Amino acid sequence: MSAVPQQIPLSATKRRLAAHIRGLTGKAIEDYSMISEGDRVMVCLSGGKDSYTLLDMLMSLQRSAPVDFSLVAVNLDQKQPGFPEHVLPDYLRSVGVPFHIIEQDTYSVVKRVIPEGGTMCSLCSRMRRGALYRYAAENGITKVALGHHRDDIVSTLFLNMFFGGKLKAMAPKLRSEDGRHIVIRPLAYVAERDIARYASAREFPIIPCNLCGSQDNLQRAAVKRMLAQWEVEHPGRTESLFTALRNVEPAHLADTRLFDFGNLAAAPPQ
Repeated sequence: MSAVPQQIPLSATKRRLAAHIRGLTGKAIEDYSMISEGDRVMVCLSGGKDSYTLLDMLMSLQRSAPVDFSLVAVNLDQKQPGFPEHVLPDYLRSVGVPFHIIEQDTYSVVKRVIPEGGTMCSLCSRMRRGALYRYAAENGITKVALGHHRDDIVSTLFLNMFFGGKLKAMAPKLRSEDGRHIVIRPLAYVAERDIARYASAREFPIIPCNLCGSQDNLQRAAVKRMLAQWEVEHPGRTESLFTALRNVEPAHLADTRLFDFGNLAAAPPQ
């Protein structure tokens, strides 16, 4: 069994980064009332930098939070060939968090259903979500925590505009489509670059996705490249775009479901 890296001491700079991410995570949790007294929070752990950081932040906040809540880390082993099954259990034991590994061969299903060269993410995501929601329903989970960050939310906005014709992103907190689960995204205020730096400093045992994460023709990858270029040319643009999602003016859009244009009238003369 290979050794799992222990949490290493951080330099002063990296401690400031950790405090910065923890502060933004705590603020998002407070702003959107993500976690309440007695909540049983399921942290969906993929083995990527985002979910490791999410778990780390929630464990840290749990120690000083004004409310009492419990955590359980849950991973879906999708039976991908070569998947290092020992990595996540070894790491989770080393940090002392309760965990559960769901074993479900979604890999074979996706490979059978999706034609060679096709984008696998959509089907894979639906099947993964279904397995995680089933576990949540069967085990008294009150909140399902996902590791999406600020850049994921902004990318989703453009994906929906460019390819779906909708002004829609990812909500920091939402009710699942079947109404049975509350999903939270505590990293909603955190920039991906900060998560990458933090994950590197912590030396998390990252597990790459070899099923669909390596596909370089994905629409999301193209949008991320666009946003990265914008950020080079206009630093702070991604933050500005995210801020815009929190400052919506329905009367200045065009959705009749959000604003009563039909009954709009001028004010009577004084």
